[in-house]
Amino acid sequence: MSRVAKNPVILPKGVEVAFNGNAITVKGGKGSLEMTVHESVQVTQEDNVLSFAPRSAETSADALAGTMREQVANQLDANLNS
Repeated sequence: MSRVAKNPVILPKGVEVAFNGNAITVKGGKGSLEMTVHESVQVTQEDNVLSFAPRSAETSADALAGTMREQVANQLDANLNS
């Protein structure tokens, strides 16, 4: 698995995450951002932690899991620090 994808995303207090199919919406104090998660990536939420994993053993799915994790982390950062 991607080294980046292995690190979970911790949701800060006051931030909500909603899933609608492959779409993920991050809502915080500065507004909300939405993006589509690639179908090769599985996102799971337990309490205030988001985890990303590839759905298959393909190298591209592994790389996409890390990319999607980083994009969601950037959404959280933009929602809190902008």
